[in-house]
Amino acid sequence: MGHRRKAREIALQVLYQIDMTGMDVKEAIEVYWANFDAPDIAREFASTLISGTMEHVVEIDELIKACSDHWSLDRMARVDKNILRMAVYELLYLHEIPPKATLNEAIDLGKYYGSENSGAFVNGILDAFYSRMQRNDED
Repeated sequence: MGHRRKAREIALQVLYQIDMTGMDVKEAIEVYWANFDAPDIAREFASTLISGTMEHVVEIDELIKACSDHWSLDRMARVDKNILRMAVYELLYLHEIPPKATLNEAIDLGKYYGSENSGAFVNGILDAFYSRMQRNDED
């Protein structure tokens, strides 16, 4: 497994923990590393994803809402919502990562960690978001 894949899995777990408990970002990361290990390169990328996602969570949630017809954030499964948050953060702020890689990884995380329909759900919302993002870049 590549370091970015591992980092995304870690980030999803910590983002889920924060979402469930309301724990402070720094504390949640510290608790995770006190109990689990990963190579330094995966740790660094996971921490970037977690901190960046939570730093921009209000903006990210608004963007997700705008692309999710008939689905409020409260109705979304927490796993799906946090996969979406992390992927939107990557697409907006981590320009060195190819968008296709971000999209594929998010869909794979949905299939693995989410429900039977999570992969398709994540794909649909991210496709709508990425299409809007591209249109805005063209304007």
